[in-house]
Amino acid sequence: MEELRSAAVTAAAGVQGDFRGAVRPGRVPRRQVSLLAAEDWLAALRDLGLAEGDCPPWHARRANLLVEGLRVNGMHLPREKGCVIAIGESLRIAVTMECDPCSRMEEVVPGLMAALLPDWRGGVLGTVLTDGTIAVGDEIRIEQ
Repeated sequence: MEELRSAAVTAAAGVQGDFRGAVRPGRVPRRQVSLLAAEDWLAALRDLGLAEGDCPPWHARRANLLVEGLRVNGMHLPREKGCVIAIGESLRIAVTMECDPCSRMEEVVPGLMAALLPDWRGGVLGTVLTDGTIAVGDEIRIEQ
């Protein structure tokens, strides 16, 4: 995992440098981009009794993008398929499904997989609708 301050995100390749987001002939991936809410990550770690200074970095979750402050009807991330997340000037991502935490989370911190299960704390997955270059601090919003 590599933490970047900016990245190109495209419908053809997903997040720059992540081979999992590439579109293969005849198939558009439902898991092209993963987004994790910083608030959900920290809540899961607090549930495990970890102090903020003792927490593993967010990219241990293996998500592509960490977002802060995104709220929809009192929830951090849109919890429904078809919702569109817009980041920066042009990037638009259609939510396709919940990002279920995998057993690898147990290697990060015992109990983390279960702590990420409630309320979609593991984040959301989506496909790129409109390409864009994004950077830390870009505006993020929901488009219906």
